[in-house]
Amino acid sequence: MLAERAELELQAAAVIELQRRESAKKTVFGIVCPEKGFLYSITKKGSKWVKVKDKPSIYIAKKLELVIKSTKRFIIVIGGRGSAKSVGIADISIADTKDNKSKTYFLREFQASIKNSVHSLIKSEIDRFKFDGFEVLNQSIGFNDETAFEFAGLSRNIDSVKSTHGFKRFVVEESQFISQASLDALTPTIRKKPKNGLPDKFRSKKEILADIEESAGNEDVSIIFIANVESKADPFSRRFVEPFKKYIDKYGIYEDDLHLIVQINFDDNPWFEDSGLNEERLWDLEYRSRAYYRHRWLNDYNDDVENSIIKQEWFDAAIDAHKLDHLKKVFEPHGAKIASHDPFNDGNDAGGYALRHGSIIKYVKSKSTGEIDVVCDWALNLAREHGADWFVWDADGMGTGLKPYVAKELTDTKMKYHMFYGSLSGSGQDNANKIYMPTAGDKETKAKKYSEYFKNNRAQYYTELARRFYNTYRAVVKGEYVDPDDMISLDSKGIENMAGLRSEICRIPLKDHQGGLVQIMSKQDMKKLGIDSPNESDSVMMGLFMPSLVIDDIEMNFKGWG
Repeated sequence: MLAERAELELQAAAVIELQRRESAKKTVFGIVCPEKGFLYSITKKGSKWVKVKDKPSIYIAKKLELVIKSTKRFIIVIGGRGSAKSVGIADISIADTKDNKSKTYFLREFQASIKNSVHSLIKSEIDRFKFDGFEVLNQSIGFNDETAFEFAGLSRNIDSVKSTHGFKRFVVEESQFISQASLDALTPTIRKKPKNGLPDKFRSKKEILADIEESAGNEDVSIIFIANVESKADPFSRRFVEPFKKYIDKYGIYEDDLHLIVQINFDDNPWFEDSGLNEERLWDLEYRSRAYYRHRWLNDYNDDVENSIIKQEWFDAAIDAHKLDHLKKVFEPHGAKIASHDPFNDGNDAGGYALRHGSIIKYVKSKSTGEIDVVCDWALNLAREHGADWFVWDADGMGTGLKPYVAKELTDTKMKYHMFYGSLSGSGQDNANKIYMPTAGDKETKAKKYSEYFKNNRAQYYTELARRFYNTYRAVVKGEYVDPDDMISLDSKGIENMAGLRSEICRIPLKDHQGGLVQIMSKQDMKKLGIDSPNESDSVMMGLFMPSLVIDDIEMNFKGWG
């Protein structure tokens, strides 16, 4: 009996020793893709990350591989619900503590108690990995008799955070709620530890590289911001999202010398279907507004605009509607190709360009650099490249001075031009004396002319754009028959930033008018509400221009939509 017990004790000791040795090894991360599953393993050797054939000790989503490897000062991880942002960053922090004895300070704007922190998440992940050396205390978590993880609220503890030393990583949870005061105090406070010796600029490359190898990855200090964005006007969004939004929307990632920004959503999380959240997501998709759904699950801004004329559901239905099997034939484009351009009005603006052929918006682009004539030349070159028949531009404001330039550039070409004045109102607006939506035999209701229904051209054309988006929604989502000439489709192949276009088009609000006319809020009033100038959206709107064809002095309406 004693011999058997001794044998069991030896076996147990061997297992414990094996676990200790395994724990002492550098962490091996298994990189997992939602579509393909496990891809490969990586670990850090010296100062470099390498692929290995070892079995992973921690599995992590492919989208976070850059975060594992990054030494950037600002690492921003944004995404909707169910994206595994917090779990992923917690796992990376735990592994770095185990491997390099690094320390992490977990922060949030408001933390009334330790229960409001990720303390319990860190504890449960350590238990899941069965890593030795960690000690979970009531207010902190230690590793090998030293503090490894601390937790605090910024709003009440910013002075204590200023005095912290020795932390390699600061993680700000729910960064969308951080105040400007906290942000201003936090970022300059966090810096590398002082070191002995000469400044790097007076040292040889060999000496600097030797220090990096010796420190084994502890040389850099990073601030990781985790967020599901709220408003674009929030301090966090203004600093870390808006300046790079175009790239984030297009690629899901942005990187420069200072920043690494990764957008990760539920569909980037390989374990999402195992989370139990998918049923809730599908319910939100069916029963909540598209704006709510996109904010909660896809990290869109929570910037619903009251009285927006075009709903996100309608916009989404129009994306590649012409590529659907049952709509391909009816969307076959014909008629004039209309290129439209919205010039910028000041230094903070951008120029927009769109091309419509039939019911399809083939291209949408923007340009934010160059003088107004340079940007106009950019749009004209695109129009030529796309074989446009007409070039339309916004002639209100600074655009009015472009006529001589455009006329000269289009001399001896087949392309005609049209100056669009969104501000034209009353009898001066397009279609002023035509009947808008005849009453179809209703003798009690007097049919109104366009000039009696719309405040100006801008209201008239945006209403028409909204009508076509809604009709496409009816056809694609509701299965109703709609004349393809009354629909619109957005070609994802030629639209550079679909998310940015959605944000612009779906944030065009109606404005109350004392005379009961349909009126769209002006760019100036939109700017006061924090809504950016809708240059791409205005280009699409102006693309609804219907040219007229003159044959033998008889003007015939040319229906460019089909």
